[in-house]
Amino acid sequence: MDLKQTVLGLEIGSTRIKAVLMDRLHKPLASGGYSWQSSLLGGVWTYALDEMRKGVQQCYAELAQNVQKTYGITLTTVGAIGISGMMHGYLPFDASGEQLTEFRTWRNTMTAEAAEKLTELFGFNIPQRWSVAHLYQAMLRGEGHLPHLHRLTTAAGYIHGLLTGTHVVGVGEASGMFPIDSEKVDYDETMVEKFDALVQNAGYGWRIREVLPKVLTAGQPAGVLTEAGARLLDPSGTLQAGIPFCPPEGDAGTGMVATNAVRVHTGNVSAGTSIFAMLVADHPLGMYRQISMVTTPAGRPVAMVHCSNGCADLDAWVGLFDEFSHMIGAPCEKGELYGKLFQIALGGERDCGGLLSFNYLAGEMVTALDAGRPVFARLPDAKLTLANFMRTQLSAALATLRLGMDILTQKEAVRINKLCGHGGFFKTPGVGQRLLSAAVNAPVTVMQSAGEGGPYGMALLAAYMLWKKDAEPLEDYLDGVFADAAATTVMADSEDVAGFNVFAERFEKALAVERAAVETM
Repeated sequence: MDLKQTVLGLEIGSTRIKAVLMDRLHKPLASGGYSWQSSLLGGVWTYALDEMRKGVQQCYAELAQNVQKTYGITLTTVGAIGISGMMHGYLPFDASGEQLTEFRTWRNTMTAEAAEKLTELFGFNIPQRWSVAHLYQAMLRGEGHLPHLHRLTTAAGYIHGLLTGTHVVGVGEASGMFPIDSEKVDYDETMVEKFDALVQNAGYGWRIREVLPKVLTAGQPAGVLTEAGARLLDPSGTLQAGIPFCPPEGDAGTGMVATNAVRVHTGNVSAGTSIFAMLVADHPLGMYRQISMVTTPAGRPVAMVHCSNGCADLDAWVGLFDEFSHMIGAPCEKGELYGKLFQIALGGERDCGGLLSFNYLAGEMVTALDAGRPVFARLPDAKLTLANFMRTQLSAALATLRLGMDILTQKEAVRINKLCGHGGFFKTPGVGQRLLSAAVNAPVTVMQSAGEGGPYGMALLAAYMLWKKDAEPLEDYLDGVFADAAATTVMADSEDVAGFNVFAERFEKALAVERAAVETM
């Protein structure tokens, strides 16, 4: 193996830190992982940065061990590295690199006032999870760290900075920090000027461009692995410095790349702890609070429906069945248990038989809820079968997404030629994609790499930087990568579509139940 003809993609995900090593033919060679989870501390969803660094080290160590075990080769170098992470949030530092506040992740719904005021100021939808919303909310609260702010970044930008010493992010990640001008592929200057007026009046002594990372596009070089970075990533001292890096990206961007959904009229749905859809648009869209306008890693405008609540409540129910299996002396391997429960859902009634579930562990901006309470409910005459129950849990994970997608497809006439699914929701063949197809009434494609899209997509961005031909567009490069990719496409039948329509209507009408639960529990 020529290690210079390999690339490494590493992603700081919301439940796992994952790494994939890929060869010149874009085939995964080895992987590594580290499991972790967020904590709710003082009302803030956060992760400790020391555990993030530890997780990155252990993830890389496991990958290196797998390379040694499988190929008998010591991993001393690679051709290029790319870092991805859970999207944006708030991660501020002072001039000495000292962290100024806890990492306020995308999951928080604590910036409603700021998001509303910035949306009005910019004439552009600013979601609560965006970095600029967190920054302005801190300004509105008069937080004491702001005069010391020197650098604002994301999880991907943070690890990339530790490894390379650079303060940069890819344009897709940048588009979730501050609005982007897709023509110039940089922060929107008009909005920069408007925000700087706010900062100037506050007297902090910095301007927004001075604290935000520099914006880079896919294919551009983004620094090299420093000696200090090499020792951080590989404390054993085996990995050599000098490896080039591509721009760090968020998990939304890597999901688009991993599913070859960066061309106009294509889209993808990522379903994990959160669930979101990305549709590459060909015309300007109206402003909706449910829709975020971001970009592909190459800078093309993308309409995004982001739901903070995805499969976490579903995972909790599977955990309950896992506990029951152990109690009766018939334990089942977790992956097999997921497969069995997903499969049985296909035998449930198409409208879930009068059962209803809200998977809201956290607040949900698509439905204008600042907090969440998981709720399971049923009509008195509902058929409470295991099949109906599991179909309800899977459908609930898609129901909020459906509400946002209706805006794009019905009100804005956004055309979808291809929709790909990726993430853990699609690991069980044919189940998740059939229900998503029923939810959006369109065919859904799932590739073999669907379960681990993030690090694979990041490795592809590293490969693009390293191996593209001159000015070859990202869209063309990925078409070559996926020309012979193994994939399956499913279109739900009319009964599935009609059944999900009934469930979605019931879900929307019963949102008052969820609001009451938030108010009373």
